[in-house]
This record gives sequence, C-alpha cells and structure tokens, in this order.
Amino acid sequence: MKKIQVYSGIRSLPSGRASDIVTEGCMVLEGGAFRGVYTSGVLDALMEAGINMRCTVGVSAGALNGVNYVSGQIGRSAKINLRYRHDSRYVGAKALRKNKGIIGFDFVFGDMKNVPPLDKNRFMDSSRQFYIVVTDLTTGKTMYIEKNSGIPPLRAVRASASMPFVSKPVMINGVPCLDGGCSCKIPYQFAIDKGFEKIIVVKTRYEGFRKKVSSRQLRAENIVYRNYPGFAASLINSNADYNRQCDELEKLAAEGRIFLITPSEAIDISRLEGDMEKLGHLYHMGYKDAKRSLGKLRQYLK
Repeated sequence: MKKIQVYSGIRSLPSGRASDIVTEGCMVLEGGAFRGVYTSGVLDALMEAGINMRCTVGVSAGALNGVNYVSGQIGRSAKINLRYRHDSRYVGAKALRKNKGIIGFDFVFGDMKNVPPLDKNRFMDSSRQFYIVVTDLTTGKTMYIEKNSGIPPLRAVRASASMPFVSKPVMINGVPCLDGGCSCKIPYQFAIDKGFEKIIVVKTRYEGFRKKVSSRQLRAENIVYRNYPGFAASLINSNADYNRQCDELEKLAAEGRIFLITPSEAIDISRLEGDMEKLGHLYHMGYKDAKRSLGKLRQYLK
C-alpha cells in the first residue's frame, strides 16, 4: 500500500482541551480551502490562551475550523489537514465518487484513526453559538444557520465548504446550497448586526491583498449556473465584494471596532495546496501570529 504523504512535524502539533470559560464576543472566520490551515494555527493558540468566544461564525474552511474551535479540541483541525491531505477519501477520487465533490465530508466527519473523535456534546452545548454561512443557489443570497436551529449542523458545514463548479449542491430544508464564500467571504457584518461589541476576525490572506476584478461579459458562471442567475451574479461580483470587505475591515480595525488577525507574510498557498511542508509552515505562522497578538488582543477584549 502506498504511503500517504503527511507533514513532517505532525507529531509536534499541540493537543488538549480548551477551557470551559466563555469569552464574550464573536469570532469571524474567513474561508479559503487549505489556506484555512492558517486559521487552525490561530485558533489553537487562542484556545490555549483561554479565548473561547461566545459566538463563532464561519464560512467554508472557516466553518470547518469553527467546528473544532466550538468543540474546544486543540490541534484537531490541523491533524486532519496535515495528515490526510493526500488521502483520496478526503481529497481526490474516492471523495469524488462517494460525496460527488472534491472534499470527502463522510471521511472528515467520520472516525479517523489518528484524529480524536469530534466532541459532539461540547460542540452542541448551548452556551456557545455557532453560525454556518451557506449560499442559497436559488437566490444567490447568504444564509446563516445556527448549530441548534434544528438543521443538522454538519450538513450545513458540508454546504458551506462545497465549492462551486466541482461540487454537487447540498440540500438544506429543500433548498440547494453551496459554498458560503460565493455570497459572503468574510461575515463580519453579521457579527456587527448581531450587536457584538468585541469581534475577532481571522483572515487567510495577508494585509493589503486584493482580488482581481474582471470586466468580461461572457463568464463561466453564467453558463454553468444559467438556471440560477442570482447565484451566477453573486459569483461574478464576489471578488469586488471581497475587496470592499477588506477595505472596511482595515478601517474598522484602525478604529478599534474589531480585532483583525491576518497572515504576517505573503505565502503562496493554493486552494488545494498539496505541499505538506508549506501547509505546516502556514499552520505555525497562524499559531505564532496569534501568540504575538495576545497582549493587544487581551487589551481589546477588556
């Protein structure tokens, strides 16, 4: 049997349980597929420091990270991605055959030999809220699904992390849904509208990064999703919306309204990055960036 490539430092990753003490405020988690390994590092450092926010809202890879943050399992997200990235049950042919998409959610949400099982009791505890961001395919609008809303939360996470073009829509109460990042890449406005005074936003792109905006009229979105014009429009406008969000976030951070954590260096990581050492470096960058931010973050949270 062919040996699956894993991160060389897999055994040195942190582990443990987060404190039961809840920190008032909201944690906002951007997506970005395997760039979300950065977020795993940030959240592990914050859990070790006892920062467990009352509410978490995550989109796509941010939702996957949010599951383990809310369940208080330090190191779990990183161990999944840095050990199983090259397992085709997770990413590849077996995932495609079984889950009709690029990511094998049955594998991710099942029992993995080298990863502790999800602490479902702690994850579902009502003392902490968790909102999962998905996009309604029929309208192109954003939906926010709370883990105790009656909709199976891991099904909502599947939808949130199901990338367009390469994934089959996930049905939520009879509505086909896909990646939440198609309509809202960084859901900080949701936290503001909910009235949270303390908001931590974890981005997976370095400060100053902006996406290219195309003016082309004939787009693949309009062809593939011709039966869902609202969704196609959201996809086409998503880069411009992202750039606007980044502008607003930097302004809000400068005003002290939110606390922003972003990668400290511009590392070239693709959405489906396969270089395990680059992914390991990205994890440790997130971990160290969060550790360096702790002093200022504690002051902000006061």
